[in-house]
Amino acid sequence: MTSNPPVPFFSGAASVRRQWPEVSGLVRQAAARGTFVQGPLVGELEERIAQYTGARNAIACGNGTDALILMLQAAGIGPGDEVVVPAYTFFATASCVVHVGAEPVFVDVDPRSYALDPAAVRAAIGPRTKAIMAVHLFHRTADIAVLRDIADEHGLELFEDSAEAIGMRVAGRHAGLWGRGGVLSFFPTKTLGAWGDAGMVLTDDDELAQRVRRLRSAEESVGDGDPAEAAHSVCDEIQAAVLLTRLSVLDQDIDRRARLAAHYTRRLEPLAPVVTTPVIAPAKEQGSTVWYVYLIETDRRTELIEYLTAHEVGTEIYYPRPLTEQPCFRDLPGARHPVPVAKAAAERAVGLPLYPDLTDEQVDRVCDLIHAFHGGPR
Repeated sequence: MTSNPPVPFFSGAASVRRQWPEVSGLVRQAAARGTFVQGPLVGELEERIAQYTGARNAIACGNGTDALILMLQAAGIGPGDEVVVPAYTFFATASCVVHVGAEPVFVDVDPRSYALDPAAVRAAIGPRTKAIMAVHLFHRTADIAVLRDIADEHGLELFEDSAEAIGMRVAGRHAGLWGRGGVLSFFPTKTLGAWGDAGMVLTDDDELAQRVRRLRSAEESVGDGDPAEAAHSVCDEIQAAVLLTRLSVLDQDIDRRARLAAHYTRRLEPLAPVVTTPVIAPAKEQGSTVWYVYLIETDRRTELIEYLTAHEVGTEIYYPRPLTEQPCFRDLPGARHPVPVAKAAAERAVGLPLYPDLTDEQVDRVCDLIHAFHGGPR
């Protein structure tokens, strides 16, 4: 063990202390009104996110997973349809497809972005393919313009699991708005995180937005559709108060994350090729970079995690296995495509602490330990 203070994988404690006066003021307003779910603060949050992203519609719900389900359900994706998804991503990217009765078709990812490999997408399209689900992971977007072209060529819907992508833009267009719809997650660790959970559907399609609003609660479904289909996935006023407060400093938080990521890269690049640092896409290929997770790769991941854990440094595995190896998916017909890049990433990748409250000194400590583990120069 070490006498140094722990470096948690995530902590928002300092931010909570700074933001508490403003949040508590908004919560008191909600309490005085007696409106606690889908009230005025949620409406204001939807308007503010729409302004920030440029979306015509921003519809709040309970969490990012529900947002994915609502989006697909509202778009009419269902039994008999196939949706192309990456094999390396959070579970919900594929589970939402199964939830609406459709079938996920898993394909490999690009080793630089960890997002859908366009060539693999083309190869996986078949007669029952209805949609492509692009995912923007960690710090950069998928090759979304190319995926948009592929969808158009084949007459497919394009959706975006942009849960991690608040602030990411390509050619001036925010993530989640390149296809028919996208989502945001406000899980506490996210770049814009709540103190509980919440999510949002983004879309420029007014018809899709109307359907999502009907489906997110039975009350909004009454008189127009089957209330039994409603998800009852709503956002509460407390989380809206937190998110409105944090939205006011979002750009500063994004800048802070970028500085921390640059610090990590400067310190860890000398360990190449034993440690692989994230690939920064050329500006001509991608738009804005927003650092949600700082992901490195190493062949000795398990030992490194054990070493860092022994020194009270938190880490997170993104992701423990390709979705094609998840027991609930591995026997599906759509899990038969080879996914060597996804498999390698699942065996080698590890996320390091990265959040606005992290200090430069803490980053140095993490990097010192990684250097010491690998026997490299500090």
